[in-house]
Amino acid sequence: MGLIITIIILGAAVIIVSLLVAKTLLTPRRVASIAGLLKQNKSAAAIRAAKRVLAKDTRNTQARYLLGLAYLAENKPELALVEFQTVNQIGHFDGYVKEAPFRKKIAELYSKFNQPEEALKEYLLLLKKEPENAEHYVAAAHLFEGRNRSNKAMALYRKAVELDPRNQEAHLRLGMLYYRSKKTIDARAELEAALKLQPENPEARYFMGKIQKEFKEFTAALSSFEKASRDERFRVRALVERGGVYISMNNLDAASAELERALKLTTDDAANETLHARYFLAACYERQRRLDRAVEQWEKIYARKPTFKDTAEKLGQYHELRTDDRMKDYMTSHDDEYGEICSAVATHLGLQVRDVSVHGDGCEVWAVEGQSKWRNARKMPQLLRFLRVTHPVDESGVRSLHEDMKKQNITRGTIITSSSFSRTAVEFAETRPIHLVNRDKLQELLKEIEW
Repeated sequence: MGLIITIIILGAAVIIVSLLVAKTLLTPRRVASIAGLLKQNKSAAAIRAAKRVLAKDTRNTQARYLLGLAYLAENKPELALVEFQTVNQIGHFDGYVKEAPFRKKIAELYSKFNQPEEALKEYLLLLKKEPENAEHYVAAAHLFEGRNRSNKAMALYRKAVELDPRNQEAHLRLGMLYYRSKKTIDARAELEAALKLQPENPEARYFMGKIQKEFKEFTAALSSFEKASRDERFRVRALVERGGVYISMNNLDAASAELERALKLTTDDAANETLHARYFLAACYERQRRLDRAVEQWEKIYARKPTFKDTAEKLGQYHELRTDDRMKDYMTSHDDEYGEICSAVATHLGLQVRDVSVHGDGCEVWAVEGQSKWRNARKMPQLLRFLRVTHPVDESGVRSLHEDMKKQNITRGTIITSSSFSRTAVEFAETRPIHLVNRDKLQELLKEIEW
């Protein structure tokens, strides 16, 4: 009886061992077949095969990794990430699971699904695993940028450049960080290196244009922004910058054209580039005396962001344009008409106009006093300086008139402005033969005259 039991036990043991040996021999073949299916681009079949292996052995990391690759091939990255996370938890890296490629793939998936902390952990492990691979430094630096750790990011980008001087992305990102850190010379050097490697990179061209603009290299800046504008991502911003360059060159017509073009391409009225485009365009219109159109742009900015720059102040300064037609004519009329308005004001003040000269933001009227009750009395000359500005006239403005009066041997002068006078300007005029007329008094005069 005992012999029979022993024989049965030995037989069972042989069967179990045979099954284990068979399993040991068959599993690698099944894993290899999954890899073969992937090579043949038969990802759906690979998924089915991998699932069959995992149904019998859930901790088979090779099958899980290959299943993750098959999911990626089927454009199912969320399922791939689940499989890769399980592989990471098990921590067996052999066979088809090579640690460095695996960590790179899972890091990319973490980044894709907005898990930057997990992605960064993987890249830091990769830096230890492959310390000579510049791409790992670039990827880690980019993640540090997202955490606003610019110094750490710059250090990693510098290491990437050291390892691979032809890494265009490292040069570009390092240049942009230098620019934002106000290290313009260093930024320029890195951006130039990036452009040597990829001459038409729109992002590098855009930031190079901003640097050239700062250095007043206007022609070069216009070229850089034009090249950047060929890329849809930078088109509006580059056109706004081109408008700014033309303003700096005092080419207001070209500036207006670029800014108007930028606004036609915008789709978001609240976007920062849209607000800047409107603001610069309003500045062009203001200098061109097209104040109605300037106010229109300021109103649109104010509707979206009341605190944007000095928009509220500008609307306050030009409030009369919307409520007082006479002041509107004074502020917006062309040179000939403006000269007639100023001449009419001088005549209304009892003066005889001798000459009128319109220039820039103002007009000068040379006149003499009107009819005196004394027949032989000498008519005293006067110089009237009209200004259509929004900023207060300071002491230097009044002093300038006084100097011109002395040069021309004129004894009396008047400044008439559409704004106001500073305290020091008023104090200076009080001890000189200069009369000051501010915006409120000008409005009254304009209501009384005819032209």
